[in-house]
Amino acid sequence: MVPIQMVDLKRQYSKIKPQVDAAIQDVLESAAFINGAPVQQFSQELGQYLGTKHVIPCANGTDALQIAMMALGLEPGDEVITPSFTFIATAEVIALLRLKPVFVDIDPKTYCIDPQAIEKAITPKTKAIVPVHLYGHSADIEAIMDIAQRHNLYVIEDNAQAIGSHYTKKDGTTKKVGTFGHIGCTSFFPSKNLGCYGDGGALFTDDDALAAKIRMIANHGQSQRYYHDEVGVNSRLDTVQAVVLRIKLQLLDQYIASRREVANAYNTAFANTPQIITPYQAPNQLHVFHQYTLQLEGADRNKLQAYLAEKQVPSMIYYPVPAHRQKMFEGMTATNMLLPVTDALTGKCISLPIHTEMDRDQLDHIIYSIKSFLN
Repeated sequence: MVPIQMVDLKRQYSKIKPQVDAAIQDVLESAAFINGAPVQQFSQELGQYLGTKHVIPCANGTDALQIAMMALGLEPGDEVITPSFTFIATAEVIALLRLKPVFVDIDPKTYCIDPQAIEKAITPKTKAIVPVHLYGHSADIEAIMDIAQRHNLYVIEDNAQAIGSHYTKKDGTTKKVGTFGHIGCTSFFPSKNLGCYGDGGALFTDDDALAAKIRMIANHGQSQRYYHDEVGVNSRLDTVQAVVLRIKLQLLDQYIASRREVANAYNTAFANTPQIITPYQAPNQLHVFHQYTLQLEGADRNKLQAYLAEKQVPSMIYYPVPAHRQKMFEGMTATNMLLPVTDALTGKCISLPIHTEMDRDQLDHIIYSIKSFLN
């Protein structure tokens, strides 16, 4: 059996090696390493895939979130509502810009921000909501947009883990996740469903003026070369990464289908296992399974993880310490605040290997190992 990886990027690369190698060689020969034509081509192609007017690439997903908040004109002291159960970057950029992170609880089934908790947390200082589409499942974005509209708030979607997912609204229309808010942000970190071979990210919006401002901020605040209208940053997607992403974008739906096949195999295997709660999938949403995350009931997570390691089965805990309990936020927000669903899930969740190259032997070994431990 091929050794099991959480994400097997080497095997994925082997299947697209000729196209990737040729595309990278073209970049080397052109010497257009920064802002080469493939960057603009990728932007257009991703925009067509997502159904959004503007895609502005940047250096990484964290930069995307920061640039979004800068472009919306958020000022020190403004409150930004976001979940605590997320990768730290979501909240980190709020603090970096001297905004105030307001952490709220999550839905126990989807692991995404709870719209009712958002409503309760709104104050006169609230200016924005940053929902996170966690593990590949969308937050209840229609409800969140309704709240934002009623309270005149911005919505920045953190779509780093759910690119390719879609959400069907009550009126029957379907849109790609990440295109509902004022700005959508994503990451192209190598392990993502659409990942490059280094760092990369992007912002999306349908607002022409906002897109122009995002482009300016991402390029040192320049309206034209050497004319700097406001303080910006230097954040761009390299041409080499763009050519890799162009190739992988054509395969994204295939990659999602492969991940969903793995998830379905896990779901079937664990359907009648009382110690395991398998991931929820809302009927109006497409779960793209960036992670396959279980909840354990009455089973020792640390012992299970150690047992799996002995069987050469990797696993991960995303995220053992929620953002509201991180030392970095001491003095900025209440690190002892009670978010009962978040606190419970940080002690019960464990993620299993899931990627585009998994084969049946690997799946059977993982499933057998977990059932052996539980029995």
